[in-house]
Amino acid sequence: MINKEKIKEASNRRAPKFISMLGGKLVDFDTERSACTFEFNIGKDFCHSIDVVQGGFVTAMLDIAMSHAMFLHDPDVAGISSLEIKTSYLEPTRAGKLRVEGWSIKEGYKIAFMEGHIYNEDNVLTATASTVSKIGRVARG
Repeated sequence: MINKEKIKEASNRRAPKFISMLGGKLVDFDTERSACTFEFNIGKDFCHSIDVVQGGFVTAMLDIAMSHAMFLHDPDVAGISSLEIKTSYLEPTRAGKLRVEGWSIKEGYKIAFMEGHIYNEDNVLTATASTVSKIGRVARG
């Protein structure tokens, strides 16, 4: 049986700096469903119009959750590159605590189709994304 707490701790410790700059951390994952949940506590430094998170940062948070779902699901995944990503902004995403979920819809050896959602503190869905990504795998000698 896997130790989820140790995996979350290790993942957060090894995460690229930009994730912590956005106030992000992995809070849950499900390897069988190829899904994970991040929590972001994003400050007003990433906003326009006082407290509305700039769209590029919204997409970045969604991309983080979607890609980590694949990394946590398959230990042979060495890298993921977005080939296409579409973000839909349903409501303003405001600074504060956000829950961002990402999951795989279908994956092959080289390509993955994933989706993600952002929810605000009131559990309102503010943005969604879908992506097609190229999977880089660990070289086997």
